[in-house]
Amino acid sequence: MMTFIWICLILVILSIFGLLYRVYFGPSTPDRLIALDAIGVMLISAIALLSILFDTGFFIEVILLIAILSFIGTVSFSKFIEKGEIIERDRNR
Repeated sequence: MMTFIWICLILVILSIFGLLYRVYFGPSTPDRLIALDAIGVMLISAIALLSILFDTGFFIEVILLIAILSFIGTVSFSKFIEKGEIIERDRNR
């Protein structure tokens, strides 16, 4: 069973490298954004596999932190691509 988990971890790490290639050479900005979001998901799965391998629950906080940061990053990048600014300020007040 441990060999299967190690193989899965290696495949996840290889897919992260493939996604990094897509971030660097992506044909468009939305493709790069989707690749960044997928890297966040792959990091979460890699840390979960490491948590299983080391038989510990200490990595759960790290997984939650990466998930929150990945979500906030994806939403802010999407808003920036759509409107050109992240925080809208009303200057008429």
